[in-house]
Amino acid sequence: MKRVLIVIPRGAEVYETAAFIDVLGWASLEGSEEIDVVTAGLQPEVTCTFGLRLVPDALIGQIRLDDFDALAIPGGFEEYGYYEEAYSETVGDVIRAFDRSSRPIASICVGALPLAHAGALDGRCATTYHLGDGRRRRQLAEYDVDVLDQPIVRDANVVTSTAPSTAIDVALTLVEILTDRANADHIRALMGFGAR
Repeated sequence: MKRVLIVIPRGAEVYETAAFIDVLGWASLEGSEEIDVVTAGLQPEVTCTFGLRLVPDALIGQIRLDDFDALAIPGGFEEYGYYEEAYSETVGDVIRAFDRSSRPIASICVGALPLAHAGALDGRCATTYHLGDGRRRRQLAEYDVDVLDQPIVRDANVVTSTAPSTAIDVALTLVEILTDRANADHIRALMGFGAR
């Protein structure tokens, strides 16, 4: 069995968070190997974008990071306080722990920015939100990141992407990394997304 930690900072994008939970859930139920998903936040209740409240499975300080095979980080909205928690030392420590051990880290949209802020993208290729006059990409480049104009970028153990529209593909990429391509394609087909 594989275990995935999903860090949900305040202001996390609802769709991106749900994409990780849903795809990994499908993969656990219908795939070749069970995948246990644990959500964690800095608070007992996390207010996501548009006011949706989520109760994470655990507080970040209560979990043993070594118990997990991969880390997933959704993006979020500055207007809902995303960067206040996503850029915190606590979240940074989680990111660095996974990166130091070369375990997979998957992020969606501006989820790349906390990775860069924590130093996990130093000198690497990555991408982030591409609209809004490219402001988020310029921010990412300031962290010594080679920003690529691609929907999804994988560099070593880290996956980054451009927008909420990539959420399902990023989650399926994580399934592929944890299991294999055939299993990810099987889950993609079962969920009705068709061939890649």
